[in-house]
Amino acid sequence: MVPRDFNPSLIRDGFFVVVKFTAARESKDMNRVELYDTTLRDGTQQEGISLSVEDKLAITKRLDELGVDVIEGGYAGANPKDDEFFRRVQDLKLNNAVLAAFGNTRRANSEASGDPTLQALLDSGAPILTLVGKSSEYQVREVLGTSLEENIAMIADSVRYLKSQGRRVMFDAEHFFDGYKSNPEYAVQALRVAVEAGAERVILCDTNGGTLPSEVGQITREAGEALGADAMIGIHTHNDTDTAVASAIAAVEAGAMQVQGCINGYGERTGNANMVSMIANLKLKMGMDVISDEQVAALTSLSNYVAEVVNRRPSPFQPFVGASAFAHKGGLHAAATERSVDAYQHIDPSLVGNSNSVVISELAGRGNVVRRIRELGLEEVLDREDATRIVQTVKEKEALGFSYEVAQASLDLLIKQSTPNYEQRFELVDFMVVVENRRRASFGTGWRTDGKEHPMLSEATVKVRVGDEVRHTAAEGNGPVDALDRALRKGLREFYPDVTNVRLTDYKVRVVNEGTGTGAAVRVVIESADEREVWQTVGASTNILEASWIALADSFEHWLQKNLTDKAKN
Repeated sequence: MVPRDFNPSLIRDGFFVVVKFTAARESKDMNRVELYDTTLRDGTQQEGISLSVEDKLAITKRLDELGVDVIEGGYAGANPKDDEFFRRVQDLKLNNAVLAAFGNTRRANSEASGDPTLQALLDSGAPILTLVGKSSEYQVREVLGTSLEENIAMIADSVRYLKSQGRRVMFDAEHFFDGYKSNPEYAVQALRVAVEAGAERVILCDTNGGTLPSEVGQITREAGEALGADAMIGIHTHNDTDTAVASAIAAVEAGAMQVQGCINGYGERTGNANMVSMIANLKLKMGMDVISDEQVAALTSLSNYVAEVVNRRPSPFQPFVGASAFAHKGGLHAAATERSVDAYQHIDPSLVGNSNSVVISELAGRGNVVRRIRELGLEEVLDREDATRIVQTVKEKEALGFSYEVAQASLDLLIKQSTPNYEQRFELVDFMVVVENRRRASFGTGWRTDGKEHPMLSEATVKVRVGDEVRHTAAEGNGPVDALDRALRKGLREFYPDVTNVRLTDYKVRVVNEGTGTGAAVRVVIESADEREVWQTVGASTNILEASWIALADSFEHWLQKNLTDKAKN
């Protein structure tokens, strides 16, 4: 049903528009899709993510280096932090990207020139101002609480006013796909008035994330045909049906010239379209020159960097850039990969800055270890007999509870330690951990046995040898493992100052032989990261602190070996 306050004169003849649109598409650059990143705004709406101004500035630099076209910095006027960001970002020299600020259309029944949100957008100083407005009849009536005619006026007035102030304007059509399915005429009218008022882009938003890729493609095509050839359409998808990237690609195939998304798929609820995957697919699968080959090769490091800044564990199974994205476990896949590297991988992982690996476990044969030796560049110092001994060691350790399948860094150390000239960067002399209940402020949460809080104290002393020198250090921590970590860092910092760059990002404990009670062996897996990579190490013992120490020591030893080797090469 067409609403009473809909203006039918805004809909053009369908056949004429189809012919005109198709002809004009041939004149557009079909090999160029604009990348609009909203990690700093929509990405921070995911539960648990909060960025400081420094964090946002740092990510802005990396996104610019990646080559994205537009970086949406935040919600103008929403909070002091975003206001400070927009002030300070003016001092950054961006080589590739243009900054955008985000905000609502004017309020209902008011003047655009006096609207505080529009003024905040102008005050942001951003060259691009992105307005969000309703394009769904249901949303206008039930959520916005105004008439359909007034909503259309709000869109047109807001775009026109900001354009009159010399800014570039883009329009996010909120709830477009849901609105189009219930009232396509009104949804298209919202787009058209934005275009006619001067919006450079109109972005179709699947705000609730419930539209499947086939629908997104069809509706995007129909919207483009209705608007005509001159309109530039973008796509903004959410991942509630786990199809955000696929929907964005479908929209591009249907004529969208801009894609919006967030690094690693961060965003409200289940997240936004993953910008990393979209770039990789557009560039490597669809042949679109969105960024350079060198910039594509930085995708893995960028993904890990942003994960570190937002304090999220990088997903090892994330397509293209995850640590396990090109991992092959023992069996037919690993054997086939040994004969032909492309047997079970869809691209060369180095194209996105990643690498392939064969997961080593008690199921693995000598061939897998030989391959890993070759990947580490140690084939000249380790022969096949060495590989046989390493495989036997792996099997013996896994019988004790170790699992190298989840700890590539520990496996690499085991292999390197088998070389004749391996130099250990530090050696544990001894350590001691004390956990006690004290009546003083400290780390952790205390017991309340007498109605008062008695904070728990965890303190570790560590004695390590580096070369001929021994350092004996102590530290308190938020639990015994944290105390061990702090004490070890103290002991190593004098010799290796850069060790402060290592960050522990995850800690897991698993009982290996269930059913044996508190005397069971446990496996500890520690994940660590710096700004370039993520790695996992493993320890196992019937003593959880010993298992933790083994994994912790491996983490620092792995990083030191790699870091010092890289410095020597440079």
